[in-house]
Amino acid sequence: MRALVLRFALMIFAAFGAALPAAAQESAMQQTILDQLDAFRADDFERAFGYASASIKGIFMTPQNFGAMVRQGYPMVHRPGAVKMLEARDVAGALWQRVMITDEAGATHLLDYQMVETPEGWQINGVQIVTQPGVGA
Repeated sequence: MRALVLRFALMIFAAFGAALPAAAQESAMQQTILDQLDAFRADDFERAFGYASASIKGIFMTPQNFGAMVRQGYPMVHRPGAVKMLEARDVAGALWQRVMITDEAGATHLLDYQMVETPEGWQINGVQIVTQPGVGA
């Protein structure tokens, strides 16, 4: 429902040539991801954990558990090199931000971040590694 309202608002702003509020919202959402990546770079798992949604916090319980999961399962997130924000999209009522991360070894990874808006601002509700199709000959 919120996505439908957001789309309607975007159409109205675009019709009047004022799409800045939508861009600002997307920017704030993306900034949450960038801030969490900065926290991981600094091994500040407490700060990184602060960008996680309540459901993620409930699963991992402590910043240390969360940090261990990221180090083991998402090394490109723990030590990102270049980061590029791609498209944001609504999938079945959930807002997803696609992010391209080039790790320190030069390998490129696509990740989908599920984002939720809370009274405290945008939070990360999950991350999925996007499987990239192989290159055929």
